[in-house]
Amino acid sequence: MTNVAADVTGTTVVVENPASSSREIVFRPGPIFHQLVLADEINRATPKSQSALLEAMQERTVTADGQTRPLPEPFFVLATQNPVEQEGTYSLPEAQLDRFLFKVEVPGVGREDLNEILSRTTGQEESHARQRLDGRFLMSARKLMRDAVVAPHVQDYAIRLVLATHPSSDFFPESIRRYVELGVSPRGAQALISAAKVLAVADGRYAASIEDIRRVAPAALRHRIGLTFEAGTDNRRGTDVIDMLLDEVPVEIPGESSGGAVA
Repeated sequence: MTNVAADVTGTTVVVENPASSSREIVFRPGPIFHQLVLADEINRATPKSQSALLEAMQERTVTADGQTRPLPEPFFVLATQNPVEQEGTYSLPEAQLDRFLFKVEVPGVGREDLNEILSRTTGQEESHARQRLDGRFLMSARKLMRDAVVAPHVQDYAIRLVLATHPSSDFFPESIRRYVELGVSPRGAQALISAAKVLAVADGRYAASIEDIRRVAPAALRHRIGLTFEAGTDNRRGTDVIDMLLDEVPVEIPGESSGGAVA
């Protein structure tokens, strides 16, 4: 990951125009102007470089030299973090973490996985990436996912799960008070519903279920919770807190009925 913001967004340069024999100022787009952007070890980038992604991830635009330029659609940012080495790294601010739909924890490789890695990287055959999807298909798929149905009681469960991360909420369980300092933002609720819809459609269903919400909750919420100092001393991570919430927050509230559906 680069340490200069202009290397991410792009910059203006002076070039020679051979036709007119004059000099012109031209904007040269940075790597952010692609449909799929991979930021490798994003926590090694300086805060300025990290913040250069904020506008792109939220507004799907880049502003440079006073001009705002749209990014291609669909636009997707995939980033990795180095969880081991802390020297020379910078913590991602909460505002930027909140822009990521998921935080996926990658476990260590096992025997079979390591064998496959060695076969692909040390053998005589070279591996080449093949295109499986294109932008048009992804845009159509996104529209299909948005059309999926979410019943009121399913959406209410997602809402209560998010509110249960806020210390000031009536849904906040005392069992996590020692560990949670800052609750999940509304983007967390959006991530729960959107990801649950994807699971449903991928499974051949046109309606998301509470089980879909529970399946995506750890990845959608673990990076959006602000943990206390005590959480660190007790070796509690965001994933642990979400697991506790899934046990504490009831699927249904006695006495409340559900009905209808929302899309």
